[in-house]
Amino acid sequence: MQKLASWVMRGTMMAMLGLGGPTLLGLAPTTAHAASSVAAVVNGMPVTTYQIRQRAAFLKLRRVGGNTTQKATDELIDEALKRQEIQRQGVNIPDEEVNAAYLNFAKGNNLSEAQLAEVLGSAGFSPQAFKDYIRVQMGWGQAASRRIQREERLTEQDAVQRMLAQGGEKPSTTEYTLQQVIFVIPNGQRGAMLANRKREAQAMRQRFQSCDSTLAFAQGLRDVTVRDLGRVAQPELPSLWKEDVMQTSPGRATPTKETDRGVEFIGVCNARQISDDRAAQMVFQARDMESLNGDGSGADAALLKKLRDEAQIVRR
Repeated sequence: MQKLASWVMRGTMMAMLGLGGPTLLGLAPTTAHAASSVAAVVNGMPVTTYQIRQRAAFLKLRRVGGNTTQKATDELIDEALKRQEIQRQGVNIPDEEVNAAYLNFAKGNNLSEAQLAEVLGSAGFSPQAFKDYIRVQMGWGQAASRRIQREERLTEQDAVQRMLAQGGEKPSTTEYTLQQVIFVIPNGQRGAMLANRKREAQAMRQRFQSCDSTLAFAQGLRDVTVRDLGRVAQPELPSLWKEDVMQTSPGRATPTKETDRGVEFIGVCNARQISDDRAAQMVFQARDMESLNGDGSGADAALLKKLRDEAQIVRR
């Protein structure tokens, strides 16, 4: 899902917008509040001519040729479908994340926020419209992932069929036995307690040698929760901890992280290779999720087509 959000990173977006040359600054400005009317309705959500004009300007920045008005309309219709799915899946991208992505984009192109706003405004595309675009790209990745995981999960029988189609070789994966340690910070006390809790968590993490002694050690500390997470296969590891767990040897603990609950780390009790129908199911499912690449060819594209086919779209 991070692949979809990477649209707002420096390299891809620099190429997409063509920043770095003088041509953008020379584009003629458009009237920001020109007359607007409804050009399309997507499941009751309007797409206005003003939005289309702004998106057409954005397409020109992205150096998209052809009928930009038509392409802008089509893109905004798809975007309306994405927004609706984001809402259905309960995905919320905080303003802080959007603003951070916007600022990172500006910094990546050696621009201040004011300079980026000037570049966008000169081309007829507002900073707020750009932020809205960023929010949808980030939210769509999460929403598509949630729906596909829920609706298109492979059965073990499906996995067997795919193994047979690929020569009968059964995929294997790593299964971890994990333990979660949380140094709790009560609500409203983060500012006063965070630094001390981080030191305590780091000290315990460095002394971690096995999951057998964690609970006894934690009993001598205040507000420390230890949870045995049991066996978790690599494809099922939560994204927040996945890379850290994979890079941690059994009998060691991951680096600490600040979370809403406080300061945490994961102890890796054990790791082993498994290769059975259930493992194959999870491996294939993980590969399917990696196809959410945002380039119009992955599982998210199939979901968008399904949403489009089921939608009530009225063009005016």
